[in-house]
Amino acid sequence: MTSFVGRRGELAALTALMGPARLVTVTGPGGVGKTRFAMRGAARLAELTGLFPDGVRYAEVSAVQDPLLLGHAVLEALGLTDSTARPPYEVLVEQVREQRLLLVLDGCEHLVGPCAELVDTLLRAAPGLRVLATSRQSLGTDGEHLLPLAPLPVDPPPGGGTPDAVTLFADRAAAVLPGFELTERNRAEVAVLCRRLDGIPLAVELAAGRLRALSVAQITLRLDDRFRLLTGGSRTAPARHQTLRTTIGWSHELCTMKERLLWARLSVFAGTFDLDAAEYVCGGEGIDPDEVLDLLGELVGKSVLLREEGPQQVRFRLLDTLREYGARWLRAGGDRHRLLRRHRDWYLGVASWGEVEWFGPRQAETAERTRLAHPNLRAALEFSLSEPGEEQLALVLAGTLWFYWVGSGHLGEGRHWLDRALALAPAPTEARAKALWVTGYMATLQGDLARARPALEECREQALATGDDRALAYAVHRQGCAALIGDEPQRAAELFEEALWHYKTIGELNSNVLMAMFELGIAYLFLGDAEQGERWISEVREIAEQHGEQWAYAYGLYALAYARWSSGEVRLARAHARECVRLNHLFRDLLGIVLAMDVLALLETEAPDGDLVEARVLQGAAHRIWQAVGKPFFGSRSFNGPHLECERRARDGLTEQEFHEAFRLGGQLDLDAAVSRALGRGDRPGPEGLPGPRPVRPSPVPAF
Repeated sequence: MTSFVGRRGELAALTALMGPARLVTVTGPGGVGKTRFAMRGAARLAELTGLFPDGVRYAEVSAVQDPLLLGHAVLEALGLTDSTARPPYEVLVEQVREQRLLLVLDGCEHLVGPCAELVDTLLRAAPGLRVLATSRQSLGTDGEHLLPLAPLPVDPPPGGGTPDAVTLFADRAAAVLPGFELTERNRAEVAVLCRRLDGIPLAVELAAGRLRALSVAQITLRLDDRFRLLTGGSRTAPARHQTLRTTIGWSHELCTMKERLLWARLSVFAGTFDLDAAEYVCGGEGIDPDEVLDLLGELVGKSVLLREEGPQQVRFRLLDTLREYGARWLRAGGDRHRLLRRHRDWYLGVASWGEVEWFGPRQAETAERTRLAHPNLRAALEFSLSEPGEEQLALVLAGTLWFYWVGSGHLGEGRHWLDRALALAPAPTEARAKALWVTGYMATLQGDLARARPALEECREQALATGDDRALAYAVHRQGCAALIGDEPQRAAELFEEALWHYKTIGELNSNVLMAMFELGIAYLFLGDAEQGERWISEVREIAEQHGEQWAYAYGLYALAYARWSSGEVRLARAHARECVRLNHLFRDLLGIVLAMDVLALLETEAPDGDLVEARVLQGAAHRIWQAVGKPFFGSRSFNGPHLECERRARDGLTEQEFHEAFRLGGQLDLDAAVSRALGRGDRPGPEGLPGPRPVRPSPVPAF
C-alpha cells in the first residue's frame, strides 16, 4: 500500500545469491524491513530470472506458535490442503518434489529449529525448490546463505543525492501531512532526525507519523530527550535495538491513554482482525466499544496499525515488533489472561456462527471468513488447551469447526487439535461426544478406519449411556460412513437409514443430514439398486436447492454423475461431474474434486466423443490430488471401481508409452490447472506432448 524505497544494492545481492544458492536467509533486527524486502525481492527474482515457472509462495511463519502446525501453515501458503493422516512434512515433500518454485518463509526467529528442519527436508527432497527466509537470526542449516539487511543509509550516496532514509521519511510524511516535501530549509533537519533513528525503516515511519502535531525539529528534540533518558545520558548514537525501542516507546507516549490501552489489548490477536472482533475483545474496562472504531483510526494514523482491504471488509493488523511491545504492556497491566479469554470467546462465536451458516446460501462466504480467522482460531485453541479448566471449551471449539476441517480441506490439522483436546478431557460430556464423532468422521475420510471405528463406537456407547440423542444420530451416521468405505454397502445402508430416522426424530436438518442422504444413495448404487439410490440423491438435491446449500449438493452431483454414467447418459453425467468439481473448488474441498475428476476421466472413455489420452491425463491429475487427500478412494474397492475400469479401457486403446506419458502429464498439473482441465478449459496435449485425441469404441458398463 506504500512505496518501496531504496535497497537497490541488497536487491542486486539477492539476485546474485539466488543463482547458486537454494536457501537465502535475510537477517536483521526488528523493524529493519525484512518482510518488505523479501516480498519485493521475491517478485523481482520471479520477473528477472525465470527460475520459478511454478511461481512464488509466501508463508507467514510469525503467526504460528505451535511448531507442529508449521507444516500446515506452509501447506496453506502453497495453496494446498492437508486431508491426510500423514505428517504435513510428508505431504509437502510429495507436493513440491517436482515443483520449481520459490517459497518465502517470513518471520522464522521464534521457530528457528523447526523452520531449519522443514527447510532442510524440503530442499533435499525437491531439487527445483528454493527458499527465501527472513529471521532475526540465521537458521543454521546446511547450504544457507545469509543476507544481512542493514538500516537504510542516512548519508548521501557517492556523487550526491538524497539518502534512502530521508526519502522514506519524506514519502511517509507526505501521506500524513499532504503537501509535505523536502526543501532546502527542512532537508538538513530531516537528515539529522533520520541519523538519530539510525535509518531503521520502522522507526523512520513512526517518526513521520508525528508530523500531524509536531515539526521535524520538534520531533528530533523530543526523541533526543528520550535517547538520553534510556541510555543513561550518553549523547552518542544508541544501539539499534535501543533506537527502535525508544522510537516505539515515544509513539506509545504520544498516544492517549485509551489508544495505549487498545494497542496493548490488540496484541492478543494473531494475524489480521476486523472491527467487530476488536470491539468485542478490547471493549469495556476503560474503553467503550463505541470508541474502538475511532481509536483504531488514530492508531492507523500513527502507523501503529496497518489497514488492509479485504474481499469482504477492512481488516487490521499489528506489525510483529509493535505487537511484542503491546504484549509487554498487557502483561505488565495484569490483564492478559482476561483478554485472551475474551479473544477465545469471540472466536468460539465465529466458529459457532459459521457452523450455523454452513447450511445455507452463505457457505462460500462462511468458508472465506473462517479462513481469514484461521490464525486467531489457532490461538484460541492453544489458549483453551494450555489453560487449566478450559479443556471442555477446547473440545467445543475444535468440534464446532468440523465444517472447516472437512469442507475446506484441513482434516490433518483438525485431528491435531481434537486429539489433543480428547486426551485432556476424558470425562463423558456432550462436548466430548461431538469431538469423538468429528474425529471419527475425519479419520474415515482419511481412510484411517483403525482410529475411526473405536472413536465412533465410544461416541455411540456414551450417547446411549447419557441419553444424548443427537450424539447417537451422528455416531450411527458416521459408523455408516466407515462401513461404506470398508466395502460393506449393505451394512452402511442400514446404518444410514437408522441415522436418518434419528435425525428426523430430533428435528435435525443441516449439511450433515444431507450428506447422510447422499451416502445412503451411494450405498444403494453400489448395491445395484439404482431406483432407491437416485431417490435419495434427488432428495439431497431438492433440499439443498431449497436452502441454498452448495457443499453437500456438490457431493449429490457426484452421485448423480455416477448414476447417469451407469444408465448410459454420458453427456448429462459429464455436466454433473463438472459442476461438482467447480463447486468443491470454491471450498478447496479436495475430496469432492478428486472423486468427480475420476468420474470425468472414466467418461472420457465413452464413445462417441471420448478421448483416451485425456482420460489418462485426468487420472494423473487426480492421482496427484489423492496424495493430499489420503488413501486413494479411501482404500475402498467400491469407490475405486470407476477408476479401474477407466484404466483398463485406456490401456486397451493406447500404446504403453501413451498410457504412461499421459498419466505423467496429468501428474504435473497443480490444483487450479487440474480443475481447469476437468472443466474443459485447460489445453489438451500439444504436438510436443502427446498425439491428439484417441477416439474410443463403445464399451459395456460394468456393475461394481
